[in-house]
Amino acid sequence: MDATIVSHVAICVRDLEKSLAFYRDILGMHVTFDQVQDTSKGGFPDIYKHARKTRRTVHVRYGEGHTSPSLVLTSHPGEDADGEPIKLDQIGISHLSFTVADVKSLGEELVAKGVKLAAPMEAFTSPEGRISSIFVYDPDGILLQFDDHG
Repeated sequence: MDATIVSHVAICVRDLEKSLAFYRDILGMHVTFDQVQDTSKGGFPDIYKHARKTRRTVHVRYGEGHTSPSLVLTSHPGEDADGEPIKLDQIGISHLSFTVADVKSLGEELVAKGVKLAAPMEAFTSPEGRISSIFVYDPDGILLQFDDHG
């Protein structure tokens, strides 16, 4: 296999509009694709836990163009999603991580916007006062990590 990059990571969300408000409006990601698919036939029943009629997928990403991986937010209009987000010590994708220019400023900005930190900033602060990472929760409780690029 000659793969060159992760093209996307998809997460199922309970309320797509609420998630879009978070990823697009608070985190500054750009919507690059938005569609509704019929999931009642074809191969979909074999890859779902429950039968679903439709699926809405919205691709968001940082940067312009299609050179960086996208995050695909999925929901099932008119149908409730089930399950809970997992923690770092459980099997599955436990969190998403992004590298940013200034993680301390980002953390302060997110807190000011009402975003809940998953752990205090001090937990990832060096003795010299440098914050290396922060963790926050998205609207569904999915864990996001932001790392300082330095």
